[in-house]
Amino acid sequence: MPEAKPDTVLIQPVVLSGGSGTRLWPLSREKYPKQLLSLIGEDSLLQATVRRVDGIVGAELAPAMVVCGEEYRFVIAEQLRLLGKRGSIVLEPVGRNTAPALTLAALAARKNGLDPVMLVMPADHVITDIAAFQAVVSQGAALAALGVMVTFGITPDAPETGYGYIQSGLAYAAPVGMGDNPARLIARFVEKPDLATAQRYLDAGSYLWNSGLFMLKASVWIAAMEACRPDILSACQSAWRQGSTDGDFIRVDREAFAACPSDSIDYAVMERLAGNPAASEALPTGVVIPLAAGWSDVGAWDALWQVLPKDGDGNVTQGDVMLQDCNDTLALSEGRLLACVGVSDLVVVETADAILVAHKDRTQDVKKIVDRLKRQGRSEGSVHRKVYRPWGSYDSVDAGQRFQVKRIVVKPGAALSLQMHHHRAEHWIVVSGTARVTRGEETYLLSENESTYIPLGTTHRLENPGRVALEMIEVQSGAYLGEDDIVRFEDVYGR
Repeated sequence: MPEAKPDTVLIQPVVLSGGSGTRLWPLSREKYPKQLLSLIGEDSLLQATVRRVDGIVGAELAPAMVVCGEEYRFVIAEQLRLLGKRGSIVLEPVGRNTAPALTLAALAARKNGLDPVMLVMPADHVITDIAAFQAVVSQGAALAALGVMVTFGITPDAPETGYGYIQSGLAYAAPVGMGDNPARLIARFVEKPDLATAQRYLDAGSYLWNSGLFMLKASVWIAAMEACRPDILSACQSAWRQGSTDGDFIRVDREAFAACPSDSIDYAVMERLAGNPAASEALPTGVVIPLAAGWSDVGAWDALWQVLPKDGDGNVTQGDVMLQDCNDTLALSEGRLLACVGVSDLVVVETADAILVAHKDRTQDVKKIVDRLKRQGRSEGSVHRKVYRPWGSYDSVDAGQRFQVKRIVVKPGAALSLQMHHHRAEHWIVVSGTARVTRGEETYLLSENESTYIPLGTTHRLENPGRVALEMIEVQSGAYLGEDDIVRFEDVYGR
């Protein structure tokens, strides 16, 4: 982490990458949630979050820190690599909401004796006006460096019932010499309102949408947790002390962190700052700064339709889509031709294993479909047909009684674990690239159009020694073909 230059603020971007985005099913799923998807432009939402801090004036930026679940560690590391950035990734063994996640980030930010201002950002939000965002962040950084806890409220343009609200109070009396600052004291936080209440908030002009964006010094957050939730702080400190660093991954102790209570940043600390006009010994001053920067939490399909470019009839299309006499419709295809005729206000989303058709006014209820899928034990509720692994990916293209066919892609230089299966045999056919195969005591190379057979119970490994991706077809046969029929003997990814 770089040291701040004189007269600059050291900002530590902290990206909170939790949540499963179930209301954006079938694109977003538990094992590959919306923040990892490229919903707007080429970057994923997480990549766009990391990028948007580049170029903030008057600050020294530390490498981004991402807090995420262990199962997402490799895909997030790869997404950072594709940006040309090398940040730290703090791994949560289990989900415990945002207050423990931020506490781990604060402990990590202070590990070298520094005390940066943390810019806390959810990984799954959209901001279209980067210049406006950076200007407001610069204002927040100046206050946060003084020990103030800053949150950013979105200037509302509609009586939205899907967001919490922050009521702004009196103007914050910034120190002399800081210039104009739009910060106001936090009067109160309010939960998601009904439509009539949301309209009153909009008419009042003093209410802002709660964005989930914060700026505060690492030491200030730790002190606030000591005052408000010492139980969470103690559990996080215990998990941190017993943790370890593995390259770019920061691991905390699973058992200690599992014992940590679950709570959000707002409930744990921020709501207790409401009405606090000046810093006390226990709690700092809390302020809210209005932010008008094209913000959306992309919480459901109607929100995505709102932020994407539309044609003259209000339609949004992605992929192989044909529309005839349609209006205000969102139609996304991941593969097959998707045709819509004479429809309005619909969301139609095609993926390899599921199709969603919903009215735009009912997209919040997509989560109910996901809940039903999970109750029925159906995989479509949690995983895509194409599954990403640290070595590449596999796509289950066909399956039947006692057989399954997968398309496997292995990245250059990557290797699967040395493993064995109790219940299945495998045929491997190389489509392109070169494969190094370990089968029992043998090791040999396969090239395009060559194949091999891995008998049931035989120790084996697949590697890509080349400089281009290895693509192959795997045909499995046996009595049981589940992914849990794997006995690993060696694995470079520590699984």
